[in-house]
Amino acid sequence: MNSKKKINLIKISGEDSLGILHEITSILGEHDVNILDISQSVIHDSFSMGILFDIPEKSDLSQFYKDLLYKGYEMGIKIKFDSADIDSYNSKINDDAGATYILSLFGPTLTAKQISVVSEIVSKHGLTIELVKRLSGIIPHSSTDSEQKSSIEFRLRGIPKNLNEIKKDFMDASQELAIDIAFQKDNIFRRNRRLICFDMDSTIIQTEVIVELAREAGVGDEVYEITEAAMRGELNFKESFIKRISLLKGLDESVMQKVAERLPLTDGAERLISSLKKFGYKIAILSGGFNYFGNYLKEKLGIDYVYSNELEIVDGKLTGNHLGEIVDGDKKAEILKKLAKKENIQLEQVIAVGDGANDLPMINLAGLGIAFHAKPLVKKSAEHSISSVGLDAVLYFLGYKDSEIDNI
Repeated sequence: MNSKKKINLIKISGEDSLGILHEITSILGEHDVNILDISQSVIHDSFSMGILFDIPEKSDLSQFYKDLLYKGYEMGIKIKFDSADIDSYNSKINDDAGATYILSLFGPTLTAKQISVVSEIVSKHGLTIELVKRLSGIIPHSSTDSEQKSSIEFRLRGIPKNLNEIKKDFMDASQELAIDIAFQKDNIFRRNRRLICFDMDSTIIQTEVIVELAREAGVGDEVYEITEAAMRGELNFKESFIKRISLLKGLDESVMQKVAERLPLTDGAERLISSLKKFGYKIAILSGGFNYFGNYLKEKLGIDYVYSNELEIVDGKLTGNHLGEIVDGDKKAEILKKLAKKENIQLEQVIAVGDGANDLPMINLAGLGIAFHAKPLVKKSAEHSISSVGLDAVLYFLGYKDSEIDNI
């Protein structure tokens, strides 16, 4: 008998105004309605709401509908009535306990075609879109801002038919559409990250420090070629590191201050780091570069930890050698583990961001690993990537809205 019993749904739409929810629920309350589900959204000045409810059998349904319709007329909103049977409702309850994923799209702009392609992939793999919301601020209609970015977030329900295939489809779409697509399992760790570990060169800053030093030493082209090959994964990092710093022999240490002062920060780096610090994150630099520059950025940006390489200096000159153990990819992953333990958090609560092959061990170890404007090999090997906008797009991975960030 229950299978034929109906539960009720009202759909409300119209121009947004103050007090709509209050006025509607006041009428529901007068009829002792039990609300089972409710959703509301506003885009520009357009308001829509759905309320699923159960009304007592003793209620006067005719009067109930009249009261709602009159209130809708009075407020200038449309109210439509619908129903669902109990079996359908119960199946939704079971679905609600299923897997949830968060799909984030971001780029300088987002077009209807991009959203269409991505939503087709979602449907193809058996997922349903439960909620869509904008994370980026409202973009002026005629904006030509070169730093403009757009982001929307989808909450998805269901279990993909093949997890590897849906990830590949999103990756292919990202390249084809020139946007960034992040597909993450929505769990407690996504909303509870606490530590972010950055590579330094070509991640927080827009250059490779060793290349800048090499230019001062007159060996820029040689070091640049070795650096690029190492970042592409074509050379062993330790061997390339030793080879590159040997070319710096005889460089005056005063040059390091000169180079540090002209280091160009990556777009969005300051905004990202200052925001995460306000949210209680610990910030670390794990770099195959040099301590001198890492510590310079530590003071400039308020970074908590710096682990990098130490250049040997004798009588005010670089010797072409280093001191201590080389910080390579494996060492970065090891330090990340130690920092997580020190901060008493799990690896799932750690974010790692980098651009080179030597960043992959920490990127793939962290709960959220992101390849940032990375070489093709690195981007392909990482779970997530950012290629179309600045470093502060990391905030979109975490579900933060621009309006929240800019008002703290």
